[in-house]
Amino acid sequence: MADFEALKAAVIKGKRQDVTAIVQAAVDAKEDLGALLDNGMIPAMREIGDKFSRNEAYVPELLIAARAMQAGLAIIEPLLAGTGRKSKGAVAIGTVKGDLHDIGKNLVAIMIKGAGYDVIDCGVNCDIAKYEEAVAKGAQVVAASSLLTTTMPFMKEIVEAFKGKVPVIIGGAPVTQAYADEIGAAGYSEDANGAVKLVDKLLG
Repeated sequence: MADFEALKAAVIKGKRQDVTAIVQAAVDAKEDLGALLDNGMIPAMREIGDKFSRNEAYVPELLIAARAMQAGLAIIEPLLAGTGRKSKGAVAIGTVKGDLHDIGKNLVAIMIKGAGYDVIDCGVNCDIAKYEEAVAKGAQVVAASSLLTTTMPFMKEIVEAFKGKVPVIIGGAPVTQAYADEIGAAGYSEDANGAVKLVDKLLG
C-alpha cells in the first residue's frame, strides 16, 4: 500500500526521484491511482501553496514541489484516462500576446492540474484565437497571465472576447485586483495557490 505521507513529503520537498519511485511502485502493485492524487499529491500542493501564501515558502520551493508533482503526474495521467476518473473541469491557460514569460504560467498550470482539473496550456504570446481554440476543446475558464505592463492591456480584449461565454481570470506581476475589476475579469490572483481557489470557486 502506498505511503501517502511519504509521497506528500516527497512532493513538498521537491524530491522528484522519490515521488517517481512511490508512484511507480503503486502502479506496479495495481493500486488505486486516484488515491495517490487525492491523499498524497493534491494535499502536498495545497500545503506548499498555503505556506507560500503565508510567506513561509518561496517561489523556488514552490517550483521544485511543482516539478516533483509533475514527475508523478507524468506516470499517472496516461493511466488515469483508462480508469474513468472524472476531471473537475477544464481550464485554458496562457501568457498574453506580446509576452513570452512562462515560469509563473507553468506554475499555475501545474497547481491547477494538481488540484484535479484538466489544463489546456496555450503557451506564451497568446492571441484571442489560441484561447478560443482551447474553449472549443472544452475549457470552462480562461486564465491569462501577463508579466509586462506593456502587454497587460491585451487582457481587456480577452475579457471582452469571452464575455457571456466563459469566465476569464487574470494574474501576473503588474496585475492587480483593481485592474481586474476595471476590465471586468471574473477574478484575480497574486499567486498560484490563489488561482486554484479561484478556479474552485468558479467550477466547484
